[in-house]
Amino acid sequence: MLFGLAILLFPDGRLSSGFWRWALRSYGVAYGLMIAATAAEIAIALRARPLAVDATGGLTAVDHPAGWFNVIQGPLIVIVTGLSLAFVARQALSWRRSGGDRRQQLKWLASGAAVSIVCLVLGSTYSTTGAPKSVMGAIGSLAWLGVAALPVSMGVAILKYRLYEIDRIISRTLAYAIVTGLLVGVYAGLVLLATSVLKWHGPVAVAASTLAAAALFAPVRRRVQHAVDRRFNRARNDAERTVRAFAARLQDAVDPDVVRADLAGVVQDALEPVHVSVWLGR
Repeated sequence: MLFGLAILLFPDGRLSSGFWRWALRSYGVAYGLMIAATAAEIAIALRARPLAVDATGGLTAVDHPAGWFNVIQGPLIVIVTGLSLAFVARQALSWRRSGGDRRQQLKWLASGAAVSIVCLVLGSTYSTTGAPKSVMGAIGSLAWLGVAALPVSMGVAILKYRLYEIDRIISRTLAYAIVTGLLVGVYAGLVLLATSVLKWHGPVAVAASTLAAAALFAPVRRRVQHAVDRRFNRARNDAERTVRAFAARLQDAVDPDVVRADLAGVVQDALEPVHVSVWLGR
């Protein structure tokens, strides 16, 4: 519930207009009323005999609201959800108009929010009470830990720790995820081919498949990383292309002044330093 409030006040806690201050007050009132109504319903349920609980061990009166609690809770959930979506839309519109540090901070916010949403879906869909009885149950239980991605990413963005590496982190994450998926598929296919078609002995087939997947890792990673960088890490891709173009021009250059000016221009375009100086030894 408080994620919406954190998103609205990100990154410096300031609101630019009276409309959003009014929205913040409305969100606080709705949230406070929901907490008060839930506490009252819990108190009533605990006084009831016998105490009704559902299959998950929660109070039936709270998990399956009815009567006055349902009448109050429904509109309050609609209000809080609508305001939360408005807060997200505000940050999305702010991203389109922003630049520099602010734009990078919003990238961190969006990345953390995406991970948190995926983990919320996995956790609410597959998690079970007690010890997990399947792989998906274990994944669902662990997925709840991923909800922390949103506050962690917001903290990183606010503190500007490695702020300018967000594009690189995104591209590396995608690249390794794609490479892992490809190699797992290749490994499984080779094992199936060796055991079912070629009728190799089990350990031999597994060892051969493992070696083949390990040999493919480096070339596949380079190709996938290059493809991902072209889309998600344009700075690195453009810098590499600029350096290659300069190296090609350097082969035909004979005038030192032209080379010096071209070198300074390449460094400026590729690295964007505050100041560029070229020293020539005599």
